[in-house]
Formats: sequence, C-alpha cells, structure tokens
Amino acid sequence: MKKLWNIVVLLAVVTVFATSLAFFRRAVGLPSPWFGLMIMGTFLGFIAFARPLFCLRLPEFLRTEREWEMKGRLYRALSVPAFGAILRRTPLRYLNPLVYLKGNSNSIAVQAQIESAEAAHIVAAALLMPYLVYACVQGWWTSVAWLTVLQIGGNLYPILHLRWVRLRIKRFHLKALSAQKAFEHSGQAWSKARLLE
Repeated sequence: MKKLWNIVVLLAVVTVFATSLAFFRRAVGLPSPWFGLMIMGTFLGFIAFARPLFCLRLPEFLRTEREWEMKGRLYRALSVPAFGAILRRTPLRYLNPLVYLKGNSNSIAVQAQIESAEAAHIVAAALLMPYLVYACVQGWWTSVAWLTVLQIGGNLYPILHLRWVRLRIKRFHLKALSAQKAFEHSGQAWSKARLLE
C-alpha cells in the first residue's frame, strides 16, 4: 500500500512539475537563465520525490575511484571540503538529509543515497548542457554566464563533494577492515603462542 501511495505522490509531483515548467517557460522565456535553473531544479526535485521508489546508480566507470582521487589533493585544491562545510553548517543540509551519517546510521544505505545524489547531479548537469550550448549559439552571453555559475555551484561542486564523501567513507571502511584483520591475525598469533607454552 505504501509503494502505491509513493507512486501516486510521484505522479502528482511529475504533473505539477511539468505544468510549472510549461508556465515558467511562458513567463520568463527560453533564453532566461532562470528557465535553465528550473529545468535543473525540476529534475532534482523529481529524484527527491522518487527516493522511496528507487535510487539512481552511477555507471561503473563513474563509480570506480581512481588512485589519485583517494589521495584527495585535487579535492582539497578545489576547496571541496570547504564547500562541504558550508553545506553542513547551513540550511542547505536539509536539501538532502539522507546523505549524512547520523549516530548509528546504516553507512551502506547512506552510501547508496550519496551515489544516487551524485548520479542525480550528473544527470541534471547533462540536462542543462544543451540549454547552455543553445544559449552560446544564440549569443545570449548573460544567460551563458548565469548558467555556468549555476552549473558550477549547483552541480559540479555537489558532484565533487558527494564523490569526496564516498571516497572518505570507503577509506574509513578499508581502515576498519584492515584493523579488524590485524586484530584477528594478532588473536590467532596469540592463540598459537598459548598452545606452544
């Protein structure tokens, strides 16, 4: 019954978003950067309402972490951790509270939500790109400037931050696994030593 309710809610949201997008296009016009923001926001809103039904997954080539990423130099050079601090310390954190570990949160479920949010921002960025190219071709440089700012602040930095968080969680899991193996190994060595006494 709950799944049916979630489907009904999602269909209602899609109807409202589609109608809003049509009205907004008439109100501000196609060249407006606000319309580009509306496209991006509508998709991200759709994904937020679809969370109870499914999580987006990254393709393997985007999910795989590179060795240079694990070191985090590029992320620190681009101030991605500072961007994350801004998100955590402001009301922006409520845009997607499911990507934060809280107390005894299930880290696997949080990682799935982080990956889904990262995928959503990648798709939102891809949806905005044709509009950005069209604005360039038309010579609407004000729109191009605004859309570039929106793309960087609304998609690129969230993607980098979500990826950085995924890498940090993975590093934590690898360290915990390594510590557990070391503990088990030391326990086995201690048991063997006790047997030899």
